[in-house]
Amino acid sequence: MLLKSALPKIRWKYWVKPWQQVDWLLFCLPIAVSIFGGVMILSTELKQPVTDWWWHWLVAGIGTAIALLLARLRYENLLQWHWVTYGLTNFSLIAVMVVGTAAKGAQRWISIAGFNVQPSEFAKVGIIITLAALLHKRTASSIESFFRALAITAVPWGLVFLQPDLATSLVFGAIVIGMLYWANANPGWIILLISPIVAAILFGISWPLPEPITFKEISFLKEISLSPLGLFWAGAMGIVGWQTLPWRKFGLGAIGAWILNMLGGELGVFAWNHVLHDYQKNRLSVFMNPEHDPLGAGYHLIQSRIAIGAGEIWGWGLFKGPMTQLNFVPEQHTDFIFSAVGEEFGFIGCLVVLFVFCLICFRLLHVAQTAKDNFGSLLAMGVLSMIVFQLIVNIGMTVGLAPVAGIPLPWMSYGRSAMLTNFIALGIVESVANFRQRQKYY
Repeated sequence: MLLKSALPKIRWKYWVKPWQQVDWLLFCLPIAVSIFGGVMILSTELKQPVTDWWWHWLVAGIGTAIALLLARLRYENLLQWHWVTYGLTNFSLIAVMVVGTAAKGAQRWISIAGFNVQPSEFAKVGIIITLAALLHKRTASSIESFFRALAITAVPWGLVFLQPDLATSLVFGAIVIGMLYWANANPGWIILLISPIVAAILFGISWPLPEPITFKEISFLKEISLSPLGLFWAGAMGIVGWQTLPWRKFGLGAIGAWILNMLGGELGVFAWNHVLHDYQKNRLSVFMNPEHDPLGAGYHLIQSRIAIGAGEIWGWGLFKGPMTQLNFVPEQHTDFIFSAVGEEFGFIGCLVVLFVFCLICFRLLHVAQTAKDNFGSLLAMGVLSMIVFQLIVNIGMTVGLAPVAGIPLPWMSYGRSAMLTNFIALGIVESVANFRQRQKYY
């Protein structure tokens, strides 16, 4: 009798043993978010003959199965395949430029069996694996390792930027910065890495300061614009370079940092005039004043803010939000799904969603802190950087605190490639958690 009663318990342990160290809270929360996301997508398309909500759930189910499979495979095996992963990542990004499908002013998708696949989404996981493999033995504490990591990242980043996909290239930047910081890079180097972007913004700002100095009379200098804010920033970064870079002799670190920011500022002006597409310029410019073009580029932001504000504290209720049901918010089932939450569930519903995402991020951080080696820790940190950046930018743009960047809300926005990417990343992190020092089960 004792033997028979023990058999079910033994069989149960046998089946769950491959996943006994998995962080189940981290695994279940994204699934719950995906289910809730499908409900919100259904709400945005309730009066339309589309089935995006059903596809959302189907892809989430496939992603869940992939994550479970990855969780029981040893993540260390990725080390010996990281150059293959890097090569496939770059190959896919080149392929989309050759045989890809163009839409909305960009060529980002490859049509496979009638489905559009976005390689730049999967490239996020590819660069996480590559950087983790590079930094797990030689950390970013030396300037050589720091620049080596940047050089490796520059190739896929450049290919994504040329599609053009500015939003995903920004996600790449967030991943690299998060992983370099976790790999013991000097914080001053990270500040200097970001500084040219800040310089590019500041060199384009003239209000409320006097107009930037321009050289329209001299043909080869007509692109130069010297902003007081930009000059001050470049000087401050020169001090940071002098304090943190190893080339302190003759002030080379300070001079290099100053030149880097001056070039970054001027390249920003050049990119604005000659590189960025009109829709990208509109997204950035209407962020400061969406009412300037209320029926054009600013329409998304204005309608999203109205929808969220209309929800007040408790919201109108599921399937009852007038802005959502009457389709006043464009692209609401994708990038602006959070506005549907705000209208139909109000401020409280938004807080609950944010709380769930915070739990996911804390569990990712816990896995990064408790991983048994640097490789696993860096994998978890790369995924955390990716999720946090997308979360901040997506919610920021729906409430008017960030430009419209075309970045989806993880596990909630409709997007098949993005959904699979997030679940693949989740499965890799769960593998890191699953193969920590095992507990003894009796």
